[in-house]
Amino acid sequence: MLKKEKAKKLTIYLDETEQWRGRALYEALIEFFHRHQVAGVSLFRGFAGYGQSRILHTPKILRLSENLPIKLEVIESPRVIDRLLPEIAQMVQKGLIEVSDSEVIRPESSTAGPH
Repeated sequence: MLKKEKAKKLTIYLDETEQWRGRALYEALIEFFHRHQVAGVSLFRGFAGYGQSRILHTPKILRLSENLPIKLEVIESPRVIDRLLPEIAQMVQKGLIEVSDSEVIRPESSTAGPH
């Protein structure tokens, strides 16, 4: 039998050069989520992209190949996302934070997933 739970998906878009207190922001965010016992985090490094500046970053352009887009995704309970969002917003200065309603579907016997 499948179990359905309400959840929120938090997606953070940034570039890999962004920093938080002297270290890579994406690393600081992963550590933050781990410290707050978030069920899981996935980090994706984009192949190419651009942001608000409209400057294209791609491995084909050598000087821009080290500033590729990063996407970090978290799926967690609405309560946990809402509790952590103010701190996340302080950390992400230039990136984009997206929060959307989601539904998690998993086998009834599974223990993983949103808290």
